[in-house]
Amino acid sequence: MDLGKHWKTLVDCLQDGLLVVDPGGTIVAANRSAEIMTGYMSDELIGKSCRILNCTGCRIIAKGRGIHWCDLFVRGNVRGKRCMITNKQQRHVDIIKSASVLRDDNGKIIGAVETLTDISENIRCRNEISTLRKTFQLDSGYHGILGSSPVMQNLIELIENASQSDTPVMILGESGTGKELVARALHEAGPRRDGPFVKVNCAALNQNLLESELFGHIKGAYTGAERDRIGRFEAAHQGSIFLDEIGDLPMSTQVKLLRVLEEKRIEKVGDQRSISVDVRVITATNRDLEKMLGEGEFREDLYFRINVFPIHCPALAERKEDVPQLIRNLITSNNEKTGKNISGISQEAMEHLMAYPWPGNVRELRNVIEYAFVLAQGRTLELRDLPQKVLQNTARPGGGVRTDGNEAHSGQQEDRERLLGALHKAGGNKTRAAALLGVSRVTVWKRMKKYGLAAETGKPSPSSASL
Repeated sequence: MDLGKHWKTLVDCLQDGLLVVDPGGTIVAANRSAEIMTGYMSDELIGKSCRILNCTGCRIIAKGRGIHWCDLFVRGNVRGKRCMITNKQQRHVDIIKSASVLRDDNGKIIGAVETLTDISENIRCRNEISTLRKTFQLDSGYHGILGSSPVMQNLIELIENASQSDTPVMILGESGTGKELVARALHEAGPRRDGPFVKVNCAALNQNLLESELFGHIKGAYTGAERDRIGRFEAAHQGSIFLDEIGDLPMSTQVKLLRVLEEKRIEKVGDQRSISVDVRVITATNRDLEKMLGEGEFREDLYFRINVFPIHCPALAERKEDVPQLIRNLITSNNEKTGKNISGISQEAMEHLMAYPWPGNVRELRNVIEYAFVLAQGRTLELRDLPQKVLQNTARPGGGVRTDGNEAHSGQQEDRERLLGALHKAGGNKTRAAALLGVSRVTVWKRMKKYGLAAETGKPSPSSASL
C-alpha cells in the first residue's frame, strides 16, 4: 500500500498538532489538531511565517531565509520543550514542543517538522489544585516556605510574580533565612519547573577549578583533565541555575559570567567553540554588594545585570508570629527522623522561644528544636530541654536581654508589657494575640484578668493596681 497518498489522513488522526515549515520558517502544512489548537484554519496558516504563533520557545538568531536564522536549524532538533503559543483569539496556550529539521538525500536542509502537545488543561487543573491546597491549608507551606505573617505573604506574592518570567532575580537576606528555598520556589512555580534546578555555592568552590565547575572543560585542558566534563551552566540547560554567595566570585570569573549572561553562550575551559545555553539565572548573597562596588570588589556591570528583580528574605525577628507554625512543622519532621512521638511544646518553652531574638534565623530555630529533641524525655518539649543560650538571652520587649536571675516583679512587668504589646498589635483580638504570643486564648484571658486588663480593649481597668 502506498502510504504517501494518505499522509494527510494519517497526520489528521494525530492528537498532537503538527506543522511543517520550509527553511525560511514559512508554514507549508498543518494537521487538524494544529487548527484546533491555534484557532487558525490550514489556509490561514499555510504561506504564513511560523512567527504568527509567537511561540515563547523559539529563538531567532538572525534575519532572512538562511538556515541559521533560527536556533532550531542550528541545533537540528528540539525535544520536549515547554513553551506558550498565542492562538487566533490572542489567548496563550501552554504546549510541549518537539521539532526536527528535514533533509533531502544529499543532507541539505529542506525544512522542519514540529509537533505541539496542548497541556493547557493540565496547567489549569494544577492551578486549581494549588488554589485548593492554599484555601484548605493542605500544604505545609508554599513550596516548603512556611509562614502566614504579612511579610511572608508579601514574599510569596513576589515569588509568584517573578516566577513567570526569566528576569534575573537576586535574593537578599541574612544567613539562615531560607534563600535556597526561595530560589527553588522561583523555579518550581515557573514554566521551567520540569527542567533541572542546579545549585552552585560560589563560596565553596575551589577557585583554581571554578571556571571548570561553572562552564566545563575538555580533555587535556589542564593537568588532571582526563576526560570531557560538562559544567553547571550546561547541566542547567532549559532549567534554572542558582548561584549562591555570588559575592564570593573572584573578579576574573565575574568577567566571564557577565559574558555568559549577555550572550547566553559558554566556552569550556580549553575549547574555543561556544555552546548555547538556555538558563534562568537566580543569585543570592548576604553580603553588601553595593559596598563591594565602592571598594572595587564586585563589577558594577555584573551587579546591574543580576540585580534586575531583588527579593528580600525577612529575618525571623521580623516575623515572630510565624515561630509557632515553624515549631509545629519542625516537631513533625523531627518525629519522623528520630522515631519519637513528641506531641507539642510547653507554654513556658514556647514563651522563651517567642521572646528569643533569633540572630541565626530559621536555621538556628531548626537547630534548637533538634537539640531539644535529643534531651526530651516525655511527649512534650519542656523548658529544661532548651539550650542555655535561649534561656539566658531572651529579649525584653523594649530591648536588651534578661537572665535567669531577674526578680519576680520584673518578670511580671515584662510579661504584662508583652501581653499589652500583643493585644495592641492584634487590635484587641484575643485569638490573634494568643497566636502572636504562642499561647492559648484561655491563657490570654487568664493573664488579662491577672494584670487587671479590660476585656474589651486590653487597656488597664480603672480598678487595677499598677505593677
